[in-house]
Amino acid sequence: MLSINLPMENEIKRLKEELEKARSHLYIFYELTKAMRTTLHLEEIAYIILTGLTAHQGLSFNRAMLFLTDNTTNTIKGFMGVGPMDNQEATEIWQSIEEEKKGLYELIKTYHRIKEGKVKLKFMDFIRSLSFSLSKENGFIFQSLCKKETLHIKKDDAKKLKDDFLVRLLQLEEFLLAPLWIEGRSAGLIIVDNYVTRKPIAEEDVRIFNMFIEQSIGAIKNSQSFEDTLLKAQTDPLTGLWNYGYFQRQIDASIKAAKSKNQSFSIMMLDLDNFKKFNDTCGHIQGNLALQEISKILKDTCRKIDTLCRYGGEEFSLLLPHTSKEEAHLLGERIRKCIETTPVLDNRLFTISIGISSFPQDGQDKETFIRKADQALYYAKRNGKNQVILADSIPQAI
Repeated sequence: MLSINLPMENEIKRLKEELEKARSHLYIFYELTKAMRTTLHLEEIAYIILTGLTAHQGLSFNRAMLFLTDNTTNTIKGFMGVGPMDNQEATEIWQSIEEEKKGLYELIKTYHRIKEGKVKLKFMDFIRSLSFSLSKENGFIFQSLCKKETLHIKKDDAKKLKDDFLVRLLQLEEFLLAPLWIEGRSAGLIIVDNYVTRKPIAEEDVRIFNMFIEQSIGAIKNSQSFEDTLLKAQTDPLTGLWNYGYFQRQIDASIKAAKSKNQSFSIMMLDLDNFKKFNDTCGHIQGNLALQEISKILKDTCRKIDTLCRYGGEEFSLLLPHTSKEEAHLLGERIRKCIETTPVLDNRLFTISIGISSFPQDGQDKETFIRKADQALYYAKRNGKNQVILADSIPQAI
């Protein structure tokens, strides 16, 4: 019987391991590509990408972070982070995965629970709180955006960057940073590291990471194109506010959420007084300019949690989550006074009439709910204008 010498046995063993690793990587790419095809929403795509980078069935890094550039504000913002904030959270996360036998798809599905607020992740919130101006003063993060290939920053290199704001903030030691270039421009970057295990990043890890980043760039590009198209379809082109269709969809979602969680919310219908007369006198160009300026005043006056829409013509709508009728009335008065006292087109003053209805007191279906707010608005218009009227305060005959 022929015997195989030890060097040959070792070589065969090495080749088998390489073959198994290659097969595993092909499976990972196949599964992640399949998962990416299930959605075009950027947040969901980002979560799939970062989960693929951190999951045990994926590339197994401890943490993965996505930053995206915002050219309108000339900043780069933390968009999403997956991984533990510290060793304690890492232990909790990994025990949960082991106990519940979570595979790649189970981990990806967790995002819907995160989005609904059922699962809180400290690292996710931390990354989303970060924002850097795109300037040389922000050092490494600014410089790295200009690169077109993955940077493998080893421990000795990281020590030289220990005073850099990003490196210090994220406590980065050895890590990979991949700039994301989409259609010839820098769109952001992805960072991965082994913050908890301190496992060294091998050249093989870098190679697989680069292959995955190529896949990810295509998915992010498609998602951004989809969301740009969706945004345009839901935005009023004149004022930049959400449009009528978006408001209707948000009302449906708000009623559903309010019923399931036993919460209240309110809506406000707003209409500029005597605007037709202004249009007839000054022309539609001036009318459009006035609407643009008034839209900015409304946006600045309402709260960040509110949804402001152009309902049509000179009429606007405002969706107020977790807001009682009394709170809505106070906000309505604030808006009314602000419009009344803020000059538009240099020196012209306008007034606005407002009708408010609250869920569930003024109706438990969308049609009744909106109709009550409309009735309150037109009562305000017919009875002196420039006032805020609550739906339950108007005569029943209206």
